[in-house]
This record gives sequence, structure tokens and C-alpha cells, in this order.
Amino acid sequence: MLSVAVVSCSSSKGGGSAKTFKRNVEASYYADKFNGRKTASGEKFHNSDLTAAHRKLPFGTKLRVTNVKNGESVVVTVNDRGPHKAGRELDLTKRAFMTITDNKNHGFIRVNIEVLN
Repeated sequence: MLSVAVVSCSSSKGGGSAKTFKRNVEASYYADKFNGRKTASGEKFHNSDLTAAHRKLPFGTKLRVTNVKNGESVVVTVNDRGPHKAGRELDLTKRAFMTITDNKNHGFIRVNIEVLN
């Protein structure tokens, strides 16, 4: 239970065993129409969760996603495949995206991605 609280921390500061995966890449968020649909991992999708889609990372991988403009970060779990738009690295849930964006009117942001496990 304690490890969940630590992993859920939204601070990008501090030590740990995070490994930089990608820098300055695009992340977008899912449309609400996907709520309730099955993800590639078999889980139901909910825009209120802290999850993400990536093309190749294993399901269950924890990622720290940091907005390069404002330094805000969020920890998400990969549970789906995507994004399906060329040039995008991650699709985040709306909750995860809105947690780190500084402009709620944009559909994508530039982020750094760290693998936590």
C-alpha cells in the first residue's frame, strides 16, 4: 500500500530509479467517447484514471510524464496501445493530461517520459 502512495506522487523532483525514456515528445489525450470501451490490455477505459497508451511499452509499465513547459508531472500506467496519430508518443487519459497541462484548450503537449519500473 505504501508503494502505491509513493508511485502516485506527482512531483518530478527527487531520487528513485526512474530511467529517462524519451524527451520532448508529443502527448495527447483520449476523447470521452472511449469511456467504457475495452483497452488492448483488456481493462475498461476510464478518462478519470491515470493511464496511458503506448505503442510498445509493456502493459503495467509505470511512467512519469512531465510537461516540458511547466515542469508538472503525473505518474500513469500503460494499459493500451496507441496513439494512432503519427508523431505522437503517448495518449493520456483526460485526467492525467489536465493534471500537467498549462493550457486546457490544446489537444497535445510536449513531455518528457521516464520509466519507473
